[in-house]
Amino acid sequence: MATDTQRQKNSASRLAGSYLGRYLGRFWLSMVYLFLYIPLFFLILFSFNSTRQDAVFTGFSFRWYEALVSDTRLVEGFFLSLKVALITGCLSVILGCFSAFVLVRYRRFTGRTLFYGLVNAPLVMPEVIIGLALLLLMVGVQRVLGWPERGFVTIVLGHTLLGMAYATVVIQSRLREMDRSLEEAAMDLGCRPAQVFFLVTLPNIAPALVSSWLLTFTLSFDDVVISEFLSGPGVTTLPQVIFSYARRGVNPSIYAAATILIAAVSLGIITYSIFMLRRQKRLEQEISAAARSEQAALAAANAADYPVAAR
Repeated sequence: MATDTQRQKNSASRLAGSYLGRYLGRFWLSMVYLFLYIPLFFLILFSFNSTRQDAVFTGFSFRWYEALVSDTRLVEGFFLSLKVALITGCLSVILGCFSAFVLVRYRRFTGRTLFYGLVNAPLVMPEVIIGLALLLLMVGVQRVLGWPERGFVTIVLGHTLLGMAYATVVIQSRLREMDRSLEEAAMDLGCRPAQVFFLVTLPNIAPALVSSWLLTFTLSFDDVVISEFLSGPGVTTLPQVIFSYARRGVNPSIYAAATILIAAVSLGIITYSIFMLRRQKRLEQEISAAARSEQAALAAANAADYPVAAR
């Protein structure tokens, strides 16, 4: 009897602990989401405010979106940031793919440890140090060669240095998980190394390439510190413009610009999610169709081998 009572107490305590853990986890997750997204909600709300007040919503208006369109600094900064981020994403993916391929496929070569450290150094170094070092480098190169001047090119080079490190980490993890037997089979069938890379390796690491491009694009578009060091006169990215506006006080045009960016990012994420779901569903249908055709072929083969038993 005592044993049964103890078992009931233990089961009741475990049940209470499971319920407590479940609801406590849900509560904690809800608090995290509220902490992350409530500021965005108020930002979007006050982008439609009719006055400059940031504490009281006085009325619905598109006034600040109209002011945003007429603000040449914000518009020019947006297109400059977009161009820089597009070029940075492409360069970072290309260079990161090469460096990741070298680190994964070639385990031993002279200077591998140094190369690995140099590739991953931007991940752990403060951006202030990176920006200052790049500024000194660009000034020295400009004095010797007369190029490049501080501006668009220097910002792209600085962002590519940082983005290459992130792209290398993402692509490197995918290459390590990839089955090497696919490449070996392609080479056994007569493919050259370049054909193996473009026909076998590249399609298998394509999701990692897309992920690293999106990551480096976001990092470049959002960067302020490196852009502050490497930008020149008349060349100002969108984060720099927003930061300069924020220093002088509240400007609801910034809220409007941020709202448009949030809407664009959300639309991109939703579109990509729908595309991936449809692709996964199509892949499952193809796999099930292949399995059915294989079963039908096996049944036909068995019927041909044993016609009497089939009858």
